[in-house]
Amino acid sequence: MKKVVLAYSGGLDTSYCLKYLKNEKGYEVHTVLVDTGGFDEEELSAIEKRAYELGSAQHTNLTIVDKYYDKAIKYLIFGNVLKNNTYPLSVSAERVFQAIEAIKYAKKVGASAIAHGSTGAGNDQIRFDLIFQTIAPEIEIITPIRDLKLSRQEEVDYLAQNGVHYSWEKAQYSINKGLWGTSVGGKETLTSSQPLPSEAYPSQLQKEGEEKVTLHFEQGELVALNGKKDVPEKNIVKLEKLANAYAIGRDIHVGDTIIGIKGRVGFEAAAPLIIIKAHHLLEKHTLGKWQQYWKEQLGNWYGMLFHEGQFLDPVMRNIETFLQDTQKTVNGTVTVSLKPYHFSLDGIESKNDLMNTGFGQYGEMNNAWTSDDAKGFIKILGNAQNIFSSVNHLDHD
Repeated sequence: MKKVVLAYSGGLDTSYCLKYLKNEKGYEVHTVLVDTGGFDEEELSAIEKRAYELGSAQHTNLTIVDKYYDKAIKYLIFGNVLKNNTYPLSVSAERVFQAIEAIKYAKKVGASAIAHGSTGAGNDQIRFDLIFQTIAPEIEIITPIRDLKLSRQEEVDYLAQNGVHYSWEKAQYSINKGLWGTSVGGKETLTSSQPLPSEAYPSQLQKEGEEKVTLHFEQGELVALNGKKDVPEKNIVKLEKLANAYAIGRDIHVGDTIIGIKGRVGFEAAAPLIIIKAHHLLEKHTLGKWQQYWKEQLGNWYGMLFHEGQFLDPVMRNIETFLQDTQKTVNGTVTVSLKPYHFSLDGIESKNDLMNTGFGQYGEMNNAWTSDDAKGFIKILGNAQNIFSSVNHLDHD
């Protein structure tokens, strides 16, 4: 019997694929769930049980949170990556790593094909296929939802016909949770005008008032929260829990998809947004202006290429080397105030703070130069525009 590995999430799309591949195509289906921080042990156990009930010949859960942080999230923080100044690549990044681990697993078990549940109208199909064909071009890619152009209702109906009952209410919202945030897609995000209802988001407001938290960074990595040291990936989880109580991090991202259409998706990403903004503030104090300028350019490119599934392009390793090198002086503590539905950055303390020097205070006092030095500097600085204006007789109306 032909063996196919299905990148499985336990959701509607992959549940349909599992049943379809087994019943209609006669495959021996091996399911693999790649956990990038979105599941606890109880959920993983329930998904495994469900996979076997649907007909999986062998199910495997692969937890790669540490690897995902070290090879992806770390650089998204270094680059202050927010797609369209909004979205912290919550799903885009994890899909790439789910694809890498799934295709490696397919090679390991000797599968002749690999399948995923993406539609033909989104970005995930490209992320999965690009990774699959790069790492294992000899393995066939099967995409039932895309090929059959199925609606969610058709998937629900097919499963019901095969004795599997899936809540239509649950199917109306597609929720993908990972270490770097949760995406929320639904009927509202298919429009340009409607917001997601509050209850569609995973976290609801539990706290009022204000709470201060401190984030301590060493060489750009979050190594302590509220003075307690831990590995960065665990600090992310702890911060997410604190901030979720205030329902922080809700937004809707609108962007250009890889296939050329506009796309809209809701997300909840409290920890990613707080960390990126706090990290960026610390960099403003500890990096020079040209470091910040080129980081912004390369961070933007890194995020765009990552978002579009080009993670295996060698230029990504080049950009990562640059981003890593810029973090040598990004050390210090950022104080953040958590409030209902939003947060604010209070300030930083750092031994590398470039404001804490004896050279001068902005707008107040210059200690390292004289007034004549300033006049001479301004005169030389203006030479180019003065010459151009004079030669061309500009009147500057």
